[in-house]
Amino acid sequence: MRALEQSLPLEQRGLFHGTPLAALVTLAGAWGLALALLPGPATRVVGLAVAHGALLGTALAWATVGARCARWAPLEAALVLAVAATCASQHPLGSLAYVTVPAWLVWRRAAGLGARAWRPVSAVAAGAVFGLLLGAHLLVNTSLTLGYRVRTGPLIELAGWWAYDLGANVLAAELFFRGALFERIYRRWSFAPAAAVSTAAAIVRYLADPLLPHSLGIAAGATFYMAVLGVGNCWLFARTGSLGPALAAASVFFAAYRLLAPR
Repeated sequence: MRALEQSLPLEQRGLFHGTPLAALVTLAGAWGLALALLPGPATRVVGLAVAHGALLGTALAWATVGARCARWAPLEAALVLAVAATCASQHPLGSLAYVTVPAWLVWRRAAGLGARAWRPVSAVAAGAVFGLLLGAHLLVNTSLTLGYRVRTGPLIELAGWWAYDLGANVLAAELFFRGALFERIYRRWSFAPAAAVSTAAAIVRYLADPLLPHSLGIAAGATFYMAVLGVGNCWLFARTGSLGPALAAASVFFAAYRLLAPR
């Protein structure tokens, strides 16, 4: 993220300075109303928009502290995500609407998805290789220990999951947990505590995900792989000063994860 990669001011502000509390409270209220009033499919759309919108919007607000529009960034993000999730729920090809999320971030000119965030190319390639190796280990390990198989289709379903990961899941997680939370702690203390807090928070986020199968073996595996991916992506971000390698690593890893299916 271009704004996130800039040096912080010399004065040490609070760790959560600039958090858009009003917008986050509004999102929480919307989620509560959805649970009480809306049917299941609509509730899932609202839940997805609220969860990812809160992460994306907070990362954006932290990157643009002081900007007039920063305080409502979570609401903007949630609205874009709600439209994309609604399209995805209505048609198999509707998941392509998730491309509007990174497009919105680029339009806001604070996502860092432009040239600088993806340089050097070798670093992004290294991130992709890291994600590929971790994903390959996941496929082999789960097929041997948990009885999962690797699927090759249906392609439309896989494409829908990949679009969701690229436009919502991976994007929100990496921008917040690495580009925002990790960077804030890293600039105040050191790599170890920053990586530990960032990775632990990301693990909690994924373990609480209703889309994750809830069993002891799955939870243990998710904790391990999210820990390795999290620490690795923190190192990539600290090493390169860019979110490009971390985004590449997470995208490739989740692309592999979506290939898993119960036997």
